Parts: sequence; C-alpha cells; structure tokens
Amino acid sequence: MLVSQALHQCSNEIMQQKQRVRRKKRWIKEKEKRNRAEICEAKFLPEMGQKSLIYAFVARGTVILAEYTEFSGNFNSIAFQCLQKLPATSNKFTYNCDAHTFTYLLDNGYTYCVVADESVGRQVPMAFLERIRDDFVARYGGEKAATAPANSLNKDFSSKLKEHMQYCVDHPEEISKLAKVKDQVSEVKGVMMENIEKVLDRGEKIELLVDKTHNLHEQAQDFRSAGTKIRRKMWLQNMKIKLIVLGILVALILIIVLSVCHGFNCGK
Repeated sequence: MLVSQALHQCSNEIMQQKQRVRRKKRWIKEKEKRNRAEICEAKFLPEMGQKSLIYAFVARGTVILAEYTEFSGNFNSIAFQCLQKLPATSNKFTYNCDAHTFTYLLDNGYTYCVVADESVGRQVPMAFLERIRDDFVARYGGEKAATAPANSLNKDFSSKLKEHMQYCVDHPEEISKLAKVKDQVSEVKGVMMENIEKVLDRGEKIELLVDKTHNLHEQAQDFRSAGTKIRRKMWLQNMKIKLIVLGILVALILIIVLSVCHGFNCGK
C-alpha cells in the first residue's frame, strides 16, 4: 500500500513537471512571434538588383565590428533591430520579412548575420555564416576582437565577407551537398542525444523510485521494530494480569479450604 502511494505521488510530480515545461515552451514561442511582428512592422525597402546574399555583419553583443554590402536600403537597420531582439533559447535564428531572410548565428558571445533573398533558402546563408565564423575566429580569436570598437574591423574583414559571400553564391551545389551531410550528422546526433536523455530520464525516475522505496523500507523497519516492542510490552502486561488472577484464585481457594477445615486441622 505504501509503495503504490509512493509510485502514484512520483507519477503526479513527473506530470506536473512536464506541464510546467510545456507552458514555458508556449510562452517562449509566443514571445518570438511578437518579436517577429514588431520587427516586420518596419517596411523593408531595398534599392538593389537581384542578388542572393545582400548584407552581412559580425557583432560582439550589439556592437557591429565589421559589415559588408554592395547595395543600399534599410536592411542594415532592420538587421540591427533583429540583433537587439534575438532570443536566448537558440544559437541559430532566422527572421522572414518582405521576401528576405535575416539569418543569425550566435557563437561564444559573437553574432554573425546575413541578409538574403528568400528564394535562396536557408542552407546557403547558414553555410556562409559558418564560413565567416571560422575565418573570424581564426583571425581575431584573441583579445583583438574582444576589445575592438564598433566598425574597427571593417578594413580587414569586410573584404573577407565579400569573398565568402561570392563563393557561396557561385557554388550553391557544393554548399547544398555539405549542408545535407551536416543535416544527416545533426539528425543522427539528435537521435543519439534524445536516446541518452530518455535513458537519463528513466535513470532519474528509477533513482527517485529507489529513494522512495528505500524510505519506505526504513519506515517499514521502524514500524516492525515498534510493533515488536509493543507486542513484547503487551505480552508482559498480559502475563502480569494472568499472574495476578492466578494469585487471587489461589488465595480464594486457600481461604475456602481454611474456612471449611476450621484452620489447618482438616486431617484430625
């Protein structure tokens, strides 16, 4: 009975925890939707020809260190607004606004952004961001990027942004193949992580049940010990009562015998 109550209580606690996680996820999704709506209220007004990758920058926090574009428009201000509203729940994020995508990659305190035509899809922009991240870290992985003021790396890194942008535009098939391989690896990794989480989750549940069972076992031992003491005490009390009753009976018999025999002269 005690074990079933403990299992029922454990099941209720697990269900309550899952409900809290679901409510938090819904709240995060609603907040992200509000951010998208606020950002896309600003009308995107590009003044450019057809180009798949339009604008890119590297930022430390909200400080833009280097940027590059060949076109004019207010996409840079919209990209900066998005930068200020990025959610902390993911290291990769994409906003869609007026047939353009604003893709962000967050890594180790730095943000890499590219604005692209929506027809390009997501593989090429993300591959571009990963390329400029690797190049940026290789060049400025020390204190230079950590202390650099705004736009101070334009002279050195703006041309690199242009080179990577041109490469990704000219080699979409190669980028697509690499992206597919990475997606497959990520999918396998995700399945493995999910299985590990399930195992750990089961381990936590089992550990919780073991703790509950251990506590119940200790309580049962205490109950048995207390029961043994009570039974011993009751037995002693019962024996005392029996001895008292027996003594009373012996005394009564003795009194009756003495009264009948007029003392101890029954044999005379």
